[in-house]
Parts: sequence; C-alpha cells; structure tokens
Amino acid sequence: MALRPKFITFDCHGTMIFFDMAGAARDHYGAQLSGPQMEKFIANFAAYRLDEVLGAWKPYAEVVHNALERTCKRNGIAFDPAVAEDIYNRVPTWGPNLDVPAGLSRIAGKIPLVALTNSMNDQIPHNIAKLGAPIDHVFTAESAGAYKPQMRAFEYMFDQLGCGPEDVLHVSSSFRYDLMTAHDLGIRNKVWVNRGHEPANPHYGYTEVRDISGLAEVVGL
Repeated sequence: MALRPKFITFDCHGTMIFFDMAGAARDHYGAQLSGPQMEKFIANFAAYRLDEVLGAWKPYAEVVHNALERTCKRNGIAFDPAVAEDIYNRVPTWGPNLDVPAGLSRIAGKIPLVALTNSMNDQIPHNIAKLGAPIDHVFTAESAGAYKPQMRAFEYMFDQLGCGPEDVLHVSSSFRYDLMTAHDLGIRNKVWVNRGHEPANPHYGYTEVRDISGLAEVVGL
C-alpha cells in the first residue's frame, strides 16, 4: 500500500544536492596523491566531517576547516586554511543530482516537501533554488543548533512542523546521517535513495529507490 504522509522530509546534501566534497578535495590534492592515496584522503575527509558534527554546534565553515586539517595531518600533507575556505565556499554553488528536479516535480504541490539540512542559513537558499521544484519548508542545523545525526535536529523539525515521527516520510541516501537516527526516533516511514554512498542495511526498515524518480510511486502518485 502506498504511503501518504503529512510531510515528506529530505536530507539535502548528497540526497538532493550533488555534494561534491570529493571533487573539491581532488582539485586541491590530486596532484600530490596517487589514486589510492586520494581515495583514502577522501574517505578520511568524510569521516572527520561526520565526527565534527557530533559535538556542540559550530558554524559549518569550522566543520570543514577542522575536518580538512585533521585529514591533512593523517595523510602527511601540509594544511592550508585557504583551501578549507575555498571548499566551504563551493557548497552553495552545487546543484541537484540529475534525477531530482523531475522526481520532485511529480510530488510538489501534492504533499508538502521539507528539507532538513546540515547547512547554514545563508548558504542553503542557493542550493534550494537550484532544485527545480518548490520546497515548502527548509530547516537548517544552524537554526536547530544541532547537526544530523543528532536527534535534536529532527526534534526541531517536528516542533516547527507541529507533527510527530508518525507524520513524516523521511528520505535520505545516508544511514549514518539520517536513517539510523530516524529509526531511533520512531520514524517508521523511510526511503533510502541508493546513491552508492553506503551499503544497504535492512535492519533500519526502509523502502529502497534508485533515485528520486522512484519516490512518487512510493507515495501513490
């Protein structure tokens, strides 16, 4: 039976937006590192970004700065703060994954669409404007005072929407940032967009789609 939630809530960067941290890292460090070394650097950079968002909230520029500095140290590369600033400034320039505009347009106006994003208030409007479909509500880590995967980010969204976990269908390409926490909060309706970021993990109870184009069928549209 198709789901018909009150809201469809989305992770933004990675799920809807092509979040090209890997490409940014390659641009700056590709000439210094071999292929395997570059892949290790990219994996370390992703892991340190996750680690940086688990504590007290701080601006995302600091998350990127700290994560890159730790990654450089681990990989024996000189850290340049200007590189971290450049990578941070690229974030609002990134547009949607190719499947997103058409996929969202099949749902927009029928079920309210919500973005729950680990972003800054002054950056995310640039990304949202590129999605090609209206997003009814946008909630940021800056406003929530917490980054996903912390529960407080989701709880802030529920408070703002005046709803509970039972009222939403949460959509993400990440278990570690979104779907594990959604599971722990009692969000029964979850969609995993399999973009190859992480392996499948059926324990967390979700519907899998290849891309956003498959979401309309999940909700009976």
